[in-house]
Amino acid sequence: MNLHSTKQNKNTDQQVQIRWLIRRDMPEVIDIERECFDFAWTEEEFLCCLRQRNCIGMVAEHDHEIVGFMIYELHKSKLRILNFAVAAGSQRKRVGTQMVGRLIDKLSQQRRKEIVLEVRETNLNAQMFFKNQGFRAVTVLRNHYDDTTEDAYYMRFKLDASEADEFTRENRISEYFDAA
Repeated sequence: MNLHSTKQNKNTDQQVQIRWLIRRDMPEVIDIERECFDFAWTEEEFLCCLRQRNCIGMVAEHDHEIVGFMIYELHKSKLRILNFAVAAGSQRKRVGTQMVGRLIDKLSQQRRKEIVLEVRETNLNAQMFFKNQGFRAVTVLRNHYDDTTEDAYYMRFKLDASEADEFTRENRISEYFDAA
């Protein structure tokens, strides 16, 4: 898995619009991917992934230019980030923070309680970025990647119980059971 991140710097925030990735975004997404990673996904790898029913792509757009993207999978109780990158010129401007924030917002709406991902052991920037977003490394995956013998850190963001309760939806039937 490829992950790239930003450090937070409130003085240089770049407000972005986050929307679904569409086919015509692919050239810009591929350019960001190649710019950010030694072991970049190919266009075919992106398309193969996005053809799956449970796979979603999002892009961050600033002034009609794509400055970041995220590919993730939907699972019954969690979301799994597969690929995440921010263009070099937009790094350290909170673009990544806005994208992760959007994904965290989806947890409560979809009754999923956690986000998971794998980060290369050599990608210290991504490790620190996700740590600052509330993710914790929970295990090491030995020789995880096909392209190297590199290990990965399996990281998890868990929605805590008080946050989950805040978003629990009520309905008229549950009100009757509570009154009984």
